Amino acid sequence: MSGAFVTGVGAVLSADIAVPDHEREMRFYSRVLSTGDHPLWRVEDLLNNRRMPIIGLGKRSAEYAQFPLQWMPHLQVADVSASVERALALGGSVLMHAKDDAGTSQWAVLSDPNAAAFGIVPVVPAGATRSGDGSSLLDAAAPVGRICWLDLTVPDATRTQEFYRQVVGCAVQSVEMEDAGERYADYNLLGEAGNPVAGVCHARGVNVGLPPVWMIYLPVSDLAESLRRVREEGGTVVKAMKGEDKEYVYAAIQDPVGAYLALIPG
Repeated sequence: MSGAFVTGVGAVLSADIAVPDHEREMRFYSRVLSTGDHPLWRVEDLLNNRRMPIIGLGKRSAEYAQFPLQWMPHLQVADVSASVERALALGGSVLMHAKDDAGTSQWAVLSDPNAAAFGIVPVVPAGATRSGDGSSLLDAAAPVGRICWLDLTVPDATRTQEFYRQVVGCAVQSVEMEDAGERYADYNLLGEAGNPVAGVCHARGVNVGLPPVWMIYLPVSDLAESLRRVREEGGTVVKAMKGEDKEYVYAAIQDPVGAYLALIPG
């Protein structure tokens, strides 16, 4: 994904979470995400560097008590009501379902059979993808704060990808993997243009130890410094990987209240 986000069925629009100890969490994310000489996220409100609300950090309240402490990506679907019905038929659950005065579905928060939470929203028109300065976010040439990728790691990725194929309405692509000499398949969910937009992975090989929640991948300008701040602010680095140049290329982290996400260089 080259821009801030991609429009179309299956693509992620944004993500949010409702947390206890909101002030501490706000400090954690503000410090962790705003590293480097040209931060991709703003300290004061977590908007991205083009003043777009890609991620939302809300306060935990009675209204959101049923939501798990997970970052919940908002996936675009063709028909919210139909997707809700398919989720229920396939063993998922509905955490919240917003409708207008006429009873028309607006958006919903669902949980899959693994208890991974996610939102569904109608497909966003391309003309609505504008930043705070009025420029388009679909083709950002300069580095921009965005959700670069989504991963879900579960015991049975084959069954889970079928759930998302039917609920979200997207195509799926097999990805050949190998673990201890045994070959198996993980899966990519594809956007309308056939581009991978999210991964559904078995909890084995490189994904051992990751929780069964949607991991949003956020870019930062200085990943090493971000990881130092994760620890300093009371979070945990669950897993980190370096490239051949010994620089960090990926890290899975857990924030102070227990929510997981991934960081990558921006």
